[in-house]
Amino acid sequence: MSSQSSQHNHEHAFTAMNAEAADGLTLLSRRNMLKAGLAGMAGLSLPQLLRTRDVAAASGRAMSGGKSVILLWMTGGPSHIDTWDPKPDRPFNNRGPFSPIATALPGVQICEHLPKQASMLDRFTVIRSVDARKSSHEPNRVFQTGNRKAAPRTNPKGDKYPAIASVVSKFHGANQPGMPPYVAFMRSKSHIGFAGYLGKEYDPFIGNQAAKLPIYSLVGKNTGKTSGADLFRLPRGISHDRIGNRRSLMQDFDRLRSDLDQSGSMDAVDKYNQQAVDIVVGRRAQQAFDLSREPAAMRERYGTHLWCQQALLARRLVEAGVSFVTLDLSYHTASGTWDNHGIPGGVYGGISKGLQPLLPLFDHLLTTLVGDLEERGLLDDVLVIAMGEFGRTPNMGTQGSVDGRNHWPVVMSMSLAGGGLRHGQVIGATEQDGGQIKARPVTPGDLAATIYKHMDVPLDATYLDPRGRPIYIVEDGEPIEELF
Repeated sequence: MSSQSSQHNHEHAFTAMNAEAADGLTLLSRRNMLKAGLAGMAGLSLPQLLRTRDVAAASGRAMSGGKSVILLWMTGGPSHIDTWDPKPDRPFNNRGPFSPIATALPGVQICEHLPKQASMLDRFTVIRSVDARKSSHEPNRVFQTGNRKAAPRTNPKGDKYPAIASVVSKFHGANQPGMPPYVAFMRSKSHIGFAGYLGKEYDPFIGNQAAKLPIYSLVGKNTGKTSGADLFRLPRGISHDRIGNRRSLMQDFDRLRSDLDQSGSMDAVDKYNQQAVDIVVGRRAQQAFDLSREPAAMRERYGTHLWCQQALLARRLVEAGVSFVTLDLSYHTASGTWDNHGIPGGVYGGISKGLQPLLPLFDHLLTTLVGDLEERGLLDDVLVIAMGEFGRTPNMGTQGSVDGRNHWPVVMSMSLAGGGLRHGQVIGATEQDGGQIKARPVTPGDLAATIYKHMDVPLDATYLDPRGRPIYIVEDGEPIEELF
């Protein structure tokens, strides 16, 4: 290796393929080229993920194969007062422009622009006392990792703490061979969580280019264009047969040294690498991302909007074996469409002009997704979470706006459904003006622990930092007991 290569001491996308490992003498460069090329074609470094499930099975630790999570990430931080925690008896500047409506839960009200969720709130849990301290955006890390230290704006190592979804990838893996464990539909890299210390092999599979989806502008206008679904389209001159031939050639190289291997590890490498290639040359993932295979009536039920199409894809993906899907619900690539400051001349608008158009759309996609999962018998296995990174200020009119609200990491609300958990309840409460937690604070660690318990990931599991020191996957958190 060159001196430049020897200085490359951090994790890279091909780490799990060991492309820089010395595999012999005269065959080194050719084989390494093949391994790196194969990893690029698969795009996932799946061998370690597949190995995880085998190790778990060998250790006798049960891992439910069908459990999964869909995270509807409301990028920018939705106003809790104008969604799930209305304050109708307060002055207008505090309560906002929306009225509350009754729900399927006696005595519980939510925003008038969420009527579909209101009618089926007995299948949801609303948490009104989420403690969002230390959470910020660009990047959004604290709640997607469950760790308050994951704040790159204030902690230089904040981006190293792995996303909850990446931890699920490592300790649970995909539910079916040939599927990635963690898929994200990403508007901006600053909007979703990555693997950090776990290594790039546990980063999300970015689904945007794997499916044909409408393309929207930064302010939410449909451009009339469609993404090309190029991910599964092989480059000119590269066929499925050619990939198979490359895989066979790798196996031939491995046989040159297999006689020296007494542990069977080379056979295992062959097995896991073959399954990784199957994601590209196989059909399961391609079919899951192909919305044209969905009945027209179901596509119409979800609707043609980008976010609704992604919600339908999320259902298809968990049904096909993906363990964790994150939808970045944002048009804009900066702080996010739910960042409703209402600053004059800004792109997001305040509560009336910015938030109000989002709520009916969100209400439809959320309830359609939950209803579809329920009808298919999947809702007990699939945990659906809707949230952003913090709440908004109790009073409107910040930063020169008429009706905008500023960031408010003191408290926020979130909503959950499915996962076989106990729903039909409201957890926690805020003070009269919605500015402080009044009862039952829920931390980012509590959310992480809840997800891990649902996914059968051991709560005492650890990973290593670059110095080899163990870090617990749950810090300052316990599963939310009211849900179990």
